[in-house]
Amino acid sequence: MTHHKRKTIARDISWLSFNARVLQEAADKTVPLPERIRFLGIFSNNLDEFFRVRVATLKRMTQVESKAHMHLEVNPQRILKQIQQIVLEQQEEFNRIWAGIQVELNRRKIFLRSEKELTSEQQEFIRDYYDEEISPNLIPLMIENTRGVPNLRDKSIYLAVVMSRSTDPSQRKYALVEIPSRVLGRFIILPTKPGQHELMLLEDAIRFNLPDIFHFFGYDQYESYIFKMTRDAEMDIDNDISTNIIQKLEKGIKNRRRGKPVRLVYDKEMDAGLLKYLIRRLNLSKKENIIPGGRVHNFRHFMDFPDVFTGARKRKKPFDHPLLTQNRIADTVMQRDILLHFPYHSFTPVIDLIREAAFDPEVVSIKITCYRLASHSKIINALLNAVRNGKEIVVMLELRARFDEEANLEWKERLEEEGAKVLVGIPKMKVHSKLCVITKKHKGKLRHYGFISTGNLNEKTSKVYADHCLLTANAQIMVDVNKIFQYLEQPKLGVGLLKECKTVIPSPHYVRQELERLIQEEIHQARRKKPASIIAKMNSLSDEKMISKLYDAARAGVEVKLIIRGICCLLPEDKKFKKPVVSISIVDEYLEHARVWVFHNKGKEKVYLSSADWMLRNLDHRIEASCPVWEEGLKKELIDILNIQLSDNVKARYLNNANDNRYVKTPGRKIRSQVAIYNYLIKKTTNHREIGSH
Repeated sequence: MTHHKRKTIARDISWLSFNARVLQEAADKTVPLPERIRFLGIFSNNLDEFFRVRVATLKRMTQVESKAHMHLEVNPQRILKQIQQIVLEQQEEFNRIWAGIQVELNRRKIFLRSEKELTSEQQEFIRDYYDEEISPNLIPLMIENTRGVPNLRDKSIYLAVVMSRSTDPSQRKYALVEIPSRVLGRFIILPTKPGQHELMLLEDAIRFNLPDIFHFFGYDQYESYIFKMTRDAEMDIDNDISTNIIQKLEKGIKNRRRGKPVRLVYDKEMDAGLLKYLIRRLNLSKKENIIPGGRVHNFRHFMDFPDVFTGARKRKKPFDHPLLTQNRIADTVMQRDILLHFPYHSFTPVIDLIREAAFDPEVVSIKITCYRLASHSKIINALLNAVRNGKEIVVMLELRARFDEEANLEWKERLEEEGAKVLVGIPKMKVHSKLCVITKKHKGKLRHYGFISTGNLNEKTSKVYADHCLLTANAQIMVDVNKIFQYLEQPKLGVGLLKECKTVIPSPHYVRQELERLIQEEIHQARRKKPASIIAKMNSLSDEKMISKLYDAARAGVEVKLIIRGICCLLPEDKKFKKPVVSISIVDEYLEHARVWVFHNKGKEKVYLSSADWMLRNLDHRIEASCPVWEEGLKKELIDILNIQLSDNVKARYLNNANDNRYVKTPGRKIRSQVAIYNYLIKKTTNHREIGSH
């Protein structure tokens, strides 16, 4: 059977199922209350991005009269209809969870006050706060007086105001106020009596001051409702070869701000006439995603809910890798491979590796790929120091990292001002690999060391994202990393240059080829009645050909185990599979971001770390890097971690054909994998110290 006839779950429906798992965490009363609020923020932020990118793309597809389809969506109209239905159901669940959380907040004497619930002291405080902080940042818009569609910003929330006079209520005027949360934040901490905390949302402070804002129009009655609009965020960067990539990006970012509206979320209590007016002025139709919600929107700000919780459980701090506490990082890495597991291990050694190189007189050059960086990146600061110390610095800065384009353009300017060489990508190809190679001249010979990672080089997200980073001076690995940088520096040499890599497997093309070969070898063993197995952990599995290959493996009797955080288009339940496919997703305190593959390989397991998910874009349209882990102790460590995750019966959900996010429930002791992995790694650290002390 050819792959395109296989049944799969539509990519976007699978993604919504993943976001439902995030919502499950917000609903779970065993999760600490601050974390439940944060999960509501993550859910909201995820959904915003989904509409900006995926729904916007599907809408564009419906407007193109062609047979073109993207990945697994053969009928965008049908998918859009399903999305609308699922999102409305999830919004209802979201509102129910938020109502329950508010009750729990009140029980803990934490109150979110509306403009109608303020004491006289708080009223005075909010008037002063409005005069000093809010008023200078407000520009009310009388929308009936504007021509054309109001230029409303994506990611902002707006207060839609209905004004009237008590003497003539039939005479109504509409106005909009953008909530300046970018400048002031979303939460105001109110003065209150000891033993409790009272907060107010910025929009409610504005509501309280509406008579002040519009007094000169002569109105004395006000109704106000929150809404937000999501725009198409895909940047239609043209292919004019005379325009360089920087100009294209800047143009694309401006176009994004003017992108077509793809969703309107509004307070379901909104005045019917005002809602109708907004829909008309924004050129929306009833076919669009027009979603009724509660009084509060843009819950992404709730990821930064004020720390007003007494006795709240604090996230465990990362600990030092036991082999990186005594000597210089580089000296240790020159002797042996080190595997860091974030966020359990500290990210500091990665920064220190570059800091040391910046001051090492023997270091000649540092080459590194950067995708998403922290806002005050210590990685960049270390690289800037290296430039000032005369090192050759080459930074592959992916300017098309979605929603980080503007930040990366600023980093580019900083680096170039100091004298670093900044590479900005390859036409029609994102650079998603996580690589670093440091070259030093020791006793007349060049030596190379560095790292290959599964995740972003970002000290902030390293505390939340679960990733693996291999620090190594292995000559075979470093030769190939240098080859990848040679291609990045001279793309005109052609992607065929990557074929010369003998150890590191690069994308495009070669990761796919090698994966197909490795899976086929397991199929061959299974057909000979020999042990055969595959464990694959990743963020997303949506590539049709790879799914087809896994189906073939399961039909042949290969034991297939999948740990997929997000999108999983594979249907694991099929009577034709000789062995059932185990497919789970773990959503917990940390975001599972690593990509790891294990192939049985006749009992001599092949273990790989990768930056690539099994998606069309990662395998065929991005520069990715996958690296074997050879050292037996490190292989065992990774396999142990995967087996802990496969035994999770607290935070794991089955990715079944029903797509219903049923929790894995198995008899015996409770295993919450993120806690178990922390304990596993801390035990290894303790054992190492005890051995060292003897």
